[in-house]
Amino acid sequence: MNIPKLPIGTAIETGIDFLAVHLAVITKASAKVVEAVLRIMESGLLAIPVPGFIALAVCGIWLLTRDRKMSVASAIGLALIWNMGLWPATISTLVLVVVATICAIALGVPLGIVVAISARLHKIVMPVLDIMQTMPAFVYLIPAIPFFGLGKTAAIFSTVIFSMPPAIRFTCLGIRQVPAELVECSVALGATRWQRLLKLDLPLAASTIMAGVNQTVMLALSMVVIASMIGAKGLGGEVWKAIQRLQMGHGFEAGIAIVIIAMILDRVLQKLGAPKQKK
Repeated sequence: MNIPKLPIGTAIETGIDFLAVHLAVITKASAKVVEAVLRIMESGLLAIPVPGFIALAVCGIWLLTRDRKMSVASAIGLALIWNMGLWPATISTLVLVVVATICAIALGVPLGIVVAISARLHKIVMPVLDIMQTMPAFVYLIPAIPFFGLGKTAAIFSTVIFSMPPAIRFTCLGIRQVPAELVECSVALGATRWQRLLKLDLPLAASTIMAGVNQTVMLALSMVVIASMIGAKGLGGEVWKAIQRLQMGHGFEAGIAIVIIAMILDRVLQKLGAPKQKK
């Protein structure tokens, strides 16, 4: 007995083709603008002498964390990346991760606030986030290419979609975990919904939101190697190049550089969230 196949893939492909055709003018133009901005950012950072950049980065880490060991370890890690000849690729990766993370947070945090407030929207969005977080990362590359073509804009688009769910989920979780007693007190004192959000919900949920930001950054960085397949370049491009040419040593060097950047960003974000957690 042959059961007719549901045309799920065909429907998705038709929808993507329809949107790609009708939005091509906007997406292609935005791709050129984004790539121009990325080139300017990369050129500006690469114009800074590497020792000066490392010194500024270490000073920034010290000011944010007040952790001497972390600052020294960061300096050693960045110097190692420079020594391996991967500095331009590292800057390219940092720019891509920073831009993608900013976009993911700018979209995810407000959406998480709305989802936390609306119980009906919460029931709709949470299953969607479950699907997004279990979907293989390679799938996100598929719609990026017809919309933006090969290049860094397509890589940023797929990275934003891939890394946004934690920002939404943790923001929603943090706000919904605010004690009901405090919410009732704020209502009794005459606080409006907007005042409760700004002066109660967000301050108490700040540590949880920071955990979501941390996860977003880590997911964006993990997408670097995968996004190199559609023109992201950077450290992911070095890994992809090493795979194609069977250059095992160079591939491991690029992988070590990615690990160093990930550890620095992870530790800094953890330190930023730690004081609020202790309170």
